[in-house]
Amino acid sequence: MQPHDWLYLRTGRYFAAVADGLEEMASGELTELGCAEIRPTFRGLHFTGGNEALYRANYESRICTRIFAPLVTFDCHSAKYLYRTAREIDWPALFSVERTFAITSNVSDSAVKHSQYASLVLKDAIVDHFRDATGRRPDVERRDPDVWLDLFIFRNHATISFDTSGGSLHRRGYRLDGGRAPMQETVAAAVVKMSGWVGETRLYDPMCGSGTLLAEALMSFCRIPAGYLRERFGFESMPGFDAGAWKAVRRAADSAVRALPEGLIGGSDISGEAVRTSRRNLSSLPGGDGVRVRESPFRDLDDLGGATILTNPPYGIRMGEEVEVEGMMKELGDFLKHSCKGSKAFIYFGNRRMLKHIGLRAEWRKPLRSGPLDGRLAAFDLY
Repeated sequence: MQPHDWLYLRTGRYFAAVADGLEEMASGELTELGCAEIRPTFRGLHFTGGNEALYRANYESRICTRIFAPLVTFDCHSAKYLYRTAREIDWPALFSVERTFAITSNVSDSAVKHSQYASLVLKDAIVDHFRDATGRRPDVERRDPDVWLDLFIFRNHATISFDTSGGSLHRRGYRLDGGRAPMQETVAAAVVKMSGWVGETRLYDPMCGSGTLLAEALMSFCRIPAGYLRERFGFESMPGFDAGAWKAVRRAADSAVRALPEGLIGGSDISGEAVRTSRRNLSSLPGGDGVRVRESPFRDLDDLGGATILTNPPYGIRMGEEVEVEGMMKELGDFLKHSCKGSKAFIYFGNRRMLKHIGLRAEWRKPLRSGPLDGRLAAFDLY
């Protein structure tokens, strides 16, 4: 298969991978970034756009996890047919033998049963094609390859795509230290968006952990592009990459960054180590040193009236932890009720069973997945 036959070049369509339940939010975001013909489908959204829209989607999207450019699609009823078809693709026209590559895969309701095995078959086909064409083979690099490819097989229909993001977009680059059970960045961005906070009130996280919610609130208010700290994107290695257009997209987005008003965003944690981690992570972002983070149990805080409270408490899914977390949730509910009058709280329950222990009536609760956690985000008006 020749490069001019690649599917995204014929159709101008791309695919944005999005976490379950965030498709509508991601669709609105992509529309604002200049993408068109956005259509939800399994695992995410199809959309159309030129180079500038593709670059903006990768650089500025806070919700999408990867943006794929489909190369080829075909019926795939066996691993042998997957191998034969993939071996015919002109891989040297896509990347040189000197570059490393890696494959992500997802297999569902198909004759090829296992994603890892499907990746192995595709890898063998690529390597064998290079050996036939050049007498050499490219190396596989699973941690930080030059080129990411994606294989998706659903109901015996396969799509091989180029990962234009070059790895998951949730890796913003500010998380120098994750701490224990950190919230994924895209999920934290969704929490900020779902809260409706735009800076009209002070924002505070009383259990900030490694500071992910604080960092995403900072990036949202200060208009810092989600990819501001990323060193490279996959689209920079694509044939036809327009360096001038990418430079213009980046310059335009960066020029919109604004300063953080003093005292607008703050947080605390009972753990001194978590506070130090949060400060380190925030300091890598523009304005991050202006986010005040202090060591304190939430019970000792006395100045959270009239604020917007965002937090992700420990969720207690390990054996023996639930009873301890249940008691902490009751204490948190009492604290919010008595010490945060006039505030609005948005709490993410990674273990949704904990919601009933907080002792407050939620204004609303919405499903929000965070990796394997089928959690709930709940809103509370604290009159």
